[in-house]
Formats: sequence, structure tokens, C-alpha cells
Amino acid sequence: MKTKISTFLLAACCCVSAFGQQNFEQYFTPKSLRIDFTLNGNAESQMAAIHQLREEPVWGGPQKNLIDPFNYGGYYINVYNKQNNELIYSRGFNTLFEEWRTTEQAKNETQSWTNSISIPYPQVPVVIEITARDKKDMQFHPLLKQEVDPTSIFIDRSPLKSNHTVKILDNGDSKDKVDLVFIAEGYTAAEQDKFVADAQRFTEALFTTPPFDTRKNDFNVWAVGAVSEESGTDISGKGIYKNTALNSGYYTFGVDRYLTTPDMKSIRDAVWDVPCDAIFLLINAETYGGGGMYNFYACGTADNPRTPVVFTHEFGHSFAGLADEYFSSEVAYEDFYNTAHEPWEPNITTLVDFGSKWQDLLPAGTPVPTPLDENTGDKLGVYEGAGYQAKDIYRPVDHCMMRDYGPFCPACSRSILRMVSFLSDQTVE
Repeated sequence: MKTKISTFLLAACCCVSAFGQQNFEQYFTPKSLRIDFTLNGNAESQMAAIHQLREEPVWGGPQKNLIDPFNYGGYYINVYNKQNNELIYSRGFNTLFEEWRTTEQAKNETQSWTNSISIPYPQVPVVIEITARDKKDMQFHPLLKQEVDPTSIFIDRSPLKSNHTVKILDNGDSKDKVDLVFIAEGYTAAEQDKFVADAQRFTEALFTTPPFDTRKNDFNVWAVGAVSEESGTDISGKGIYKNTALNSGYYTFGVDRYLTTPDMKSIRDAVWDVPCDAIFLLINAETYGGGGMYNFYACGTADNPRTPVVFTHEFGHSFAGLADEYFSSEVAYEDFYNTAHEPWEPNITTLVDFGSKWQDLLPAGTPVPTPLDENTGDKLGVYEGAGYQAKDIYRPVDHCMMRDYGPFCPACSRSILRMVSFLSDQTVE
């Protein structure tokens, strides 16, 4: 359900690409350092702690575009060369814990949630920093800093179980492609053929949807057959619990259609030997539901009639950092956005810094905000109502994939294309 590009940052992308290309082999090897960590806290505060570090055999991400130019997400991981404190890698992301902190439960409880993120494996001693965005000022503040020696005996190098993996779409070397990985959830050993067929169907749905249809050649697609003991997923609100590989379930935060898993470690264990830029959990169930968090994962059910568009909507969150544009549906969040500041998502605005959003795409003479009537709703504008709020947050068109499964609007489409370029090691325009 949930998930700013400044002119300066976009202009800097070419320089960032050149820097990364020059320095990848100096600082990194094409393996991954997986960082499992916990986020602990409540509505008032949070802290982070490293759980474990793992060396894993594949790095499928960019080798030129190492510095994240987008400023998306509630968290950033920054990697510095220990010798001179030079930033050599960064990436923004979201977590389910971040969303939980906006719920009523977080006002009364303190919890610890596991998380995981991978970076290219360093060749030199580095400093890893995890930062979190404070909604009071929308700036990133450090949660954790830790030195890492890549030769340390305390980095786990043991192999994990390899799942049967099918390459659905092969367009070339992973370092130059976006590697989209479907992971089976709630599929038993006897249902693995169904999983591969479902993953193929979802792949077809994605690449018949603009603007993804124009960039199919920039993707590889994998189907990772994690095996569950039982078929389906948890429906806790109805007392149904299943023994599945990734521990997914409906009723996240008490919302019946919100389908997620808090178990990021199991997800990363499933793809430890597969190149991976984007993850979609394909859940073997029929009931409508799904979820998506930027640069974390997205998920949805395989067999609901609305599944193909739900998949594309949730993938918009996790892949391109797109916000929900609806404002009247049930959610568990309270005051999710601080309207005194510009939200980071590229497809919504509070008009505090609209120039960093889709202002440059507006037709000449478009009023801001844009009144909604029969002559304007299908045109690019600035329409009030988005981000779970009917007032003070604005969306680009009346009906978009990120509101009610219409086509992606021009603002969303541009953000998707930029992310495809970034992850496939091309210049971001």
C-alpha cells in the first residue's frame, strides 16, 4: 500500500555515474555484503543495531551508479572508505517498521523488527552508516555507524540452501540490467510448476503496462522457488495460520487487505545466490491484498482477478518510490505526512517545493492547485487529495495506477523510467 528529485541532483547523475565506474574495482568486488540489522523503538524514537554480516556470492546491482541521487525513502545506507571518509556507496529504502511507527499501537508499545539490506562487497575497510529521516524536518539523521573489515572472521561466509531458480527473462549481464526476482510464498513442493507459471503471467502483465513496456530489454526476471510446508498464507483476523517460507499474512496493522511479511531475513536467505535489484513476493492465495515498500519488497496474491494491476501498483511503490494517491480508503496510519514539508515521493506534493516535482511537465497556463471538473481530471495538473489525506496533499491526475489502477500518469512514468536507467547503469535523465 505505502511506500525529490532536485535539479542539482539530476544534473549530478552523470558525475555520479562516472565516479562509480572509475572506482568500483578499486573499492568493491562483485559479491554482496548482506547487513542484517534491527530497528527498535516506538512512535517517539528508534535505534538500530547490527544483527549479523554475511558475505554472499553475487552482486547484481549497478557498478557505475553507486551513489543514490534520488533522496527517496525513510532510511539511507551510506558506505564510506575508512581511510579518507569518502562516500563510495549509498542507497535509500523504506521498512515496514517505519510504517508501524505511525500506528496507534506504536504509541503504547516498543518493538524490535528485523531488516536486511545488501551492498557490494568492499575490498577495503569501510564505515557503514544507517540514517533515518525525521518527519519533523525531513532530514536524515544517523542511527548507527560501524566499521567493517572485509577480511574479518566475524563475517558469516557459510552457504545457505539454494532454491530451484528459473530465469524467465534473460537480457544479459546482471550488472547492466534490472534484476527482478519473484519469490514463491505459500507454494508447496507440489505447487512449484504453478509458481513458475504465475511468475511468467505476472512478467507478461508488467511488460504490457506503460512505461515498463518500453524498457523490457533492460530487465532480467528470475523465479525463485522457495518451498513452503503449507499452501497459502496467514489470515490472522480469521484465525488462519500457515507454515510458509516467508511468514506472510493479511491483517498487517489490523487492515484486512494489507498483506506483508515482517521477516526480511527469510527473504534475503531465499535470494542469497541470485542477482537481485527488486523483489516481488508472489503469494499463493486468492483473496485481494498486497503491499510494497521502496527498495525493500512488494507482494501480492497470485489468483485474485485484480492481481495483475495490484502487482503493478505495489511494484510502483517498491521499485520507483511512488506514493499512494488515494485518500478515502481505510489505512492504519496516523498523520503519515507532515504537510509543513515536501514529501520525498515524486508523485505527490504539499506545494512546499513543487518545483522539485512535476511542475516542469505541466502544460502552460495550468492553475496550481488545479480545480477538478469534467474537463481537467484526465489532464496533468495538481489535484487535491493524495497520500491518505483529502486536504493539503496533491496528486498529478485524477485517476492513476497509484490511486485506483488507472494508467501511470506522466509524473509516475518519468520516475519509473529514471529508476530503470539508474539500476541498469545508464545515465539518469
